[in-house]
Amino acid sequence: MAAPEPENPPTPYPPAPYPAVLVLDRPVTRAEVERLCERLRALVRHRPGPGPVTVDVGGVRRPDLTVVEALARLRLTAHRLGCGIRLRGAGGELRRLLAWTGLDEALTAPAASGHALGLEPGGQTEQREEALGLQEGVEPGDPAA
Repeated sequence: MAAPEPENPPTPYPPAPYPAVLVLDRPVTRAEVERLCERLRALVRHRPGPGPVTVDVGGVRRPDLTVVEALARLRLTAHRLGCGIRLRGAGGELRRLLAWTGLDEALTAPAASGHALGLEPGGQTEQREEALGLQEGVEPGDPAA
């Protein structure tokens, strides 16, 4: 006689934790920056495990300096909470703004403390334009650089 099957059979592996994701899917205003930081705090408190919080910026259609400020504040908030952020879906225009403000490395490179930051794939690819009218010339007598 066979033993009855258990009602809830054991799972062979624990379920994989889902990543903590903060989605920016509409234009960001300065008034919303503190609310975004509070949402990040809540995500960090209730996330299933360690690691960075992913900030999905793919829905930001026209990035401006307010978005850059929000991302900088989110990074600072995450750092204070002992974690990092990872950007997902950053397009070329946002990347150029981050580079222009000098925040590209702070928001897309690993931090020295080991907290994971970075840029996830999924952004738009950029096409490089050739610089027009730029010629490098050397004058006789110029010292070698």
